[in-house]
Amino acid sequence: VTILDEKFFQNSTELFLGDILSNNSTSTNFFQSGGHGTASAIQLRGLPKRYSTVYIDGVKMSDPSSVSNDYDFNHILTSQISRVEILKGNQSSIYGSGAIGGTIHITTKKGKPGFNKDLNYSLGSNQTHNLSTSLSGGKENSLYYIGLQRFQTDGISQMTHNDEKDRYRNNGLIASYNHQFSNALEVKTNYRIADTYLQYDAVCISSAFGCSPTRDHSEEQDTIESSANISLIHKPVKKLTNKFTVANTYVKRIYAAAPNSKNTIQDNYYGERYTFLYQGNYNFNLDNSIIFGVEREDDSIGYNKDLTGTKHRDAYVTSKYFDYQKRITNNLYGTFGSRFDDHSLAGNEDSHRATLAYVFDDKSTKLKGSYGTGFRYPSLYEFYFYTSSGYDGNESAENSKSFDVGLEKSFRNIGLDIDISYFNIKYHDVLEGWQASGWDAGNHPGTVKTQGLELISYWKFNDLLNFDLNYTYTSTYDGAEQDDPNQNGYPNAQLVRVPRNIINLSSNFKIPNYKNFDFTIQTKWSDMARDYGNGNRTFDDERLDDYLINDLIVKYNLWNKYDINLSVINILDEKYETARDYSQMGRSFDIGLKRSF
Repeated sequence: VTILDEKFFQNSTELFLGDILSNNSTSTNFFQSGGHGTASAIQLRGLPKRYSTVYIDGVKMSDPSSVSNDYDFNHILTSQISRVEILKGNQSSIYGSGAIGGTIHITTKKGKPGFNKDLNYSLGSNQTHNLSTSLSGGKENSLYYIGLQRFQTDGISQMTHNDEKDRYRNNGLIASYNHQFSNALEVKTNYRIADTYLQYDAVCISSAFGCSPTRDHSEEQDTIESSANISLIHKPVKKLTNKFTVANTYVKRIYAAAPNSKNTIQDNYYGERYTFLYQGNYNFNLDNSIIFGVEREDDSIGYNKDLTGTKHRDAYVTSKYFDYQKRITNNLYGTFGSRFDDHSLAGNEDSHRATLAYVFDDKSTKLKGSYGTGFRYPSLYEFYFYTSSGYDGNESAENSKSFDVGLEKSFRNIGLDIDISYFNIKYHDVLEGWQASGWDAGNHPGTVKTQGLELISYWKFNDLLNFDLNYTYTSTYDGAEQDDPNQNGYPNAQLVRVPRNIINLSSNFKIPNYKNFDFTIQTKWSDMARDYGNGNRTFDDERLDDYLINDLIVKYNLWNKYDINLSVINILDEKYETARDYSQMGRSFDIGLKRSF
């Protein structure tokens, strides 16, 4: 588990969550198809984004109308976030379909007693402006929070084959309200909405579609993304906690369908999910507890791809799960959990996970390991869209097996903490859309494999100097392509956009007698990786070159009231790509002011 807490986000100057996750944890490879607001994703442990689940305030955020029911990190700004937990490795026994590579939990800010105000503003290169403000407060038993966000930028060109700028705008609202009626009864609510606009460059397939790499790029995307939940928490006795939740996720995307159309012809998608959950937590004693629950998830999509009218599709999943946690001895801890899912179209799947951890008597050394099975159900898009005749019943769930082992060690005499892990994941019955006869989703016979090493370390040299270093080695094999007789065969068997080696180093230092100044240099080196070509040049496999980028962040606290920060991104103006043919930010500047009162 990697945890980024409220203090971390208070000190961060990053604007978007994806950039933070990319630099502050192992096996969280981040790629983006252009500048701010363009499609982006986190790959946990080398797996494509569809094998990680994302929750915001307990609400599952995958887009039912996306191709693989996955989630993009395009629109998550950091100013309203208080905590992120990254659970790496198979989590299907608790979180179900798609949690093969891991699960990311995002918690937005909540109210605190009193009356609190917050104001953040920054401006930067490419006419970038970011403004956020919030009001929060209440009493111990009744707390509220409301935050507003406005981000806009002229942007950079999304693709490298032209130099026109692609603008992006993000207007957001986050709100929560908690009320404790008694020691036994409490209600919690959360709401989040992002209304965004993006100019982008569509991939040019061929001149037969009326496009060329030199055309006027006027494609546009409007998106609404929202999530909401209400939970009733009941504690009838001290040992038992019951939680009843109703949650909703809604995503609507509108694309310009042709050059210069300005949305006069629209390519529309919407996805919606209603989830009904019960979760119980029973503590037998200090050494034994169990989490258990039941869920009902209803997904629906609508799309108007061929301009013949909107098509609606839906499906539901019912689930039961438990996770038993036990301290076996004073030093040995273990968990075992299982989940049982029933999909209205794809049938039954179950998943299981067991973990062990041994903590030595000096409390400075821990050995840990886990083994689990997981699965991913086909998305509604895979069930229906690829198949010209509609649902044909040929798609079934993908299945996985994985294990990991690790060591945590603290060298307290020198202020050094390290955490090193080995992971190994395999999944089969892979769902892919390409067949020799055209596009038709189905399960392929190949097995996809990923394994690697993760190293996290923190060294506090003294009160003025400390270092965070993390390193990830990932070796992957895309058997869905190599072993599929319908494919032509690719020259490289690695999964796309997964560098073999990634190093992140954060060096933080202060100047004696000037401790109000805080300096950080963030350095990232990413190895070369495989990627697909696209229609602007070729569909053949290509290579993403390795790159080295450095960022400088200077922070100054004025009168213990104002936090002023200056960021210089990509100091050496490195030209690099995290997705083939898509631009990344060159040297840029950002200056910001934070005030809480």
